Amino acid sequence: VQLQASGGGLVQVGGSLTLSCVASGRTDTIAGMGWYRQVEGKERELVAGLTNGGYESYADSVKGRFTISRDNGKNMVFLQMNTLKPEDTAVYYCNAVAGTGSNYGTDYWGKGTQVTVSS
Repeated sequence: VQLQASGGGLVQVGGSLTLSCVASGRTDTIAGMGWYRQVEGKERELVAGLTNGGYESYADSVKGRFTISRDNGKNMVFLQMNTLKPEDTAVYYCNAVAGTGSNYGTDYWGKGTQVTVSS
């Protein structure tokens, strides 16, 4: 599975941004997709995830502000980010959990996209 993310950029505090990610390859093996973010010097953290069954999960810090959605027909996942804060500044990574058999549950990552929130 290959992932290509886009949509990052510079935005002011309180603004909005939407990240997009398109998956290709063995998309039929994807069990869930999500977004992670990482600040230099810190561990990568889950921002939001969405399983094929529709279960959503969010980091406490983004609940009520971020919304994850998928377009399964286009193999895409989106992250709508509203009311952005400076602490949301990070490199955001698209993630897919996919695979079959012995590879079931493998994490796949796209290249990160930078989100910078200026105050």
